[in-house]
Amino acid sequence: MAAVWAGTAPPVAWASEPGGLRFAKRCLMINPNEGCAVADVNRDGRLDIIAGTHWYAAPEFVPRPVRDIPEVSLGFAPNDFYANNGDHPYDVDGDGWVDVISGGWTESELYWYKNPGKQGLEKGRKWEPHLLVDARAQNEAFHLTDVDGDGVPEIVVHCWVQRDPLVAWKLSKTAEGRPTASRYVLGTDGCGHGYAVGDVNGDGLDDILCGVGWYEHPRTDPLGKPWKLHPETALRGASSPFLVVDVNRDGRNDLVWGKGHHYGVYWWEQGKPRPDGTTTWTEHLIDQSWSQAHSMAWADLDGDGHGELITGKRVRGHGGRDPGADEGACLYYYRWDAGAGRFVRHTISPPGAGVGTGMQICVADLTDDGRPDIAVAGKTGTWLLINEGTP
Repeated sequence: MAAVWAGTAPPVAWASEPGGLRFAKRCLMINPNEGCAVADVNRDGRLDIIAGTHWYAAPEFVPRPVRDIPEVSLGFAPNDFYANNGDHPYDVDGDGWVDVISGGWTESELYWYKNPGKQGLEKGRKWEPHLLVDARAQNEAFHLTDVDGDGVPEIVVHCWVQRDPLVAWKLSKTAEGRPTASRYVLGTDGCGHGYAVGDVNGDGLDDILCGVGWYEHPRTDPLGKPWKLHPETALRGASSPFLVVDVNRDGRNDLVWGKGHHYGVYWWEQGKPRPDGTTTWTEHLIDQSWSQAHSMAWADLDGDGHGELITGKRVRGHGGRDPGADEGACLYYYRWDAGAGRFVRHTISPPGAGVGTGMQICVADLTDDGRPDIAVAGKTGTWLLINEGTP
């Protein structure tokens, strides 16, 4: 599938539901890439967008090359995927220029792509690939988080195969200075589709949630000690990622998740724990009118000091075989109404307007106006949604 850049198209905007924000959309590229990230690629003080084959330089967001990505079928529709399950910016080699860590779907290898620096970026050079690790598993997704508190993030790999362990890779360098990583098994009781990171039990430490439940962060030696599995939050086919946030502001973190390959977005309200410490949960429906809420984010879009849920329809997540796969792509944000005790939906991009999601939703002020904008990438293209505030 050939990539098409649409960065010169004028922004298009529409009004959302009453009281909602207005977003203008810009299509930056048409290709099936599903990963995106935000970082200052060229060190000019502005946040740029990285999305698969290209990065987009602010403020014009003109596409510049990063790498070639092969098209794969994954056993579904022919060549319906790019072999990219996410873009993760990090200065791997410590030269002061942000690089990209990425992997495929069925491939077990994780690669890092070296930022070519000022002259290379200006000349449009592609980023040199380097094998970082063989993760020894088929990767639904992975994320970067500082597991051991040393200021350097670990790569935590999530496999959709439920029996596979939860594994973290600690970044380091060889004697020759080559970036590498060492493998640590955090959870031996399995993994499964979907992941989240956050403090479930209120002890101040970030736990890791996946398809089989939540793994409790040990108080000491988190890379050397096994993490205890709590199965009460086991979710089948959850979003990747889903969220650990205090929805109702009662001091306990709740879960917000969607069915990544079916209909339904939900929040699980955390109640008081049982005497033995087991967490308790009550499920609440948010929306079941659209399917494939495979990724989501939480950010304060309207500046009221409280976060909103941002999520939308992943396009052809299983090559068109998921329920509702042929329905129009859409993107929404949901504001928590504390008085009514429910979420209120607002439209960012309505069904059929072309904006869908993939594996990552990024929220940041990309236009330097003080309002957080949204970048998404999916099989309908890479999009910038510019937050214009209330109409």
